[in-house]
Amino acid sequence: MIVTVTTLKDRLTNVQRFVRGNLAGGVDHLIVFLDAPDDEVLAWLTDQREVTVVVTDDSWWHDQRPQLLNKRQRVNANLARAVLRRLDWAEWLFHIDADEIVRIDREALTQVPRRRPAVGLRPLEVVSQMHPVGEPRLFKPLLGDDDLALLLALGALPEASNSLYFRSHIAGKVGVRPQADVWLGIHKATDNEDNRLPLVRRPGFEMLHLESYSGEEFVRKWTAMVGSGPRMHFGTHRMQLATALKAVVDKDLPPEQRSRFFELIYERHMADPVDLLRDLGLLREVDPLQGGHTPQPLPEGERSRLVGFLEELRDQDKWQFLPDSDRRADAEKAKAKDPSRETGPAEDPPRRRLGRLRRS
Repeated sequence: MIVTVTTLKDRLTNVQRFVRGNLAGGVDHLIVFLDAPDDEVLAWLTDQREVTVVVTDDSWWHDQRPQLLNKRQRVNANLARAVLRRLDWAEWLFHIDADEIVRIDREALTQVPRRRPAVGLRPLEVVSQMHPVGEPRLFKPLLGDDDLALLLALGALPEASNSLYFRSHIAGKVGVRPQADVWLGIHKATDNEDNRLPLVRRPGFEMLHLESYSGEEFVRKWTAMVGSGPRMHFGTHRMQLATALKAVVDKDLPPEQRSRFFELIYERHMADPVDLLRDLGLLREVDPLQGGHTPQPLPEGERSRLVGFLEELRDQDKWQFLPDSDRRADAEKAKAKDPSRETGPAEDPPRRRLGRLRRS
């Protein structure tokens, strides 16, 4: 059985596409950690038999909620991995975001050697238009050097680089065998010392990334991201964009002026030259909801066990679900800021050692 884990904060229509698309694309069951209260989303997720939802409110974090989203994601992902390790029906666990839909060749996945604990999903990024018609269906694969050089020559790219061709990550996402001694990151699988593990990549291991596919989605997502905490961590060019957007958010502007500046930034830095890419044959048309997979149902007894194991950890310290390298890095950063300090940063408190799931 293939399972995904996601830390989710999104509107209902996007959540419905996310769930239905992943089930069609090869997933059997989704574990969703709801990162912000939303009664409408919670009610719908709870009603889906292929979904197990965990509300991560104050009773989940106990005043130890990481300020950084990617740290909350890693804690939740590895907590889910630890729980699945206690069960015997989960063969693979994929860590994905709410705007990502997997497309997994199940037969190819069964052929991955048992000694290989991690696989990688190659990204296809949705094209972005200010006012798209209908549901997103056009996607950009990563390009080879010749096509990147062509787009540079045509003035469609400032540099012949996939990291500039894609608006978001080019690393893709990762799945691991829950029973293996391996940690899930955002784009990598590691051992406890944060050494990257080699990923098995096959043509049938892909993911659709619906990153800012419209002007409306761009404004919604980036407004939420730049206002989500005191720090942001992106690649260099995305960091510049995030800094500019945060400057707009922080200014005391009327809503219509703020929207106009967001649209200007979107048109100059995010919108794709769709007609040009289509004429060059560089796009793939994919319906995210038509993957063809029929999910393997999780027996009600096993679903109850899964819920029970997850809720059993509600009162426990979540910091045990980060690798030792993360805790050491936090302690070093804190000591650099304050040499008298002996623990991790204030926003990332030290975790209590609990033993039972310590190395799960």
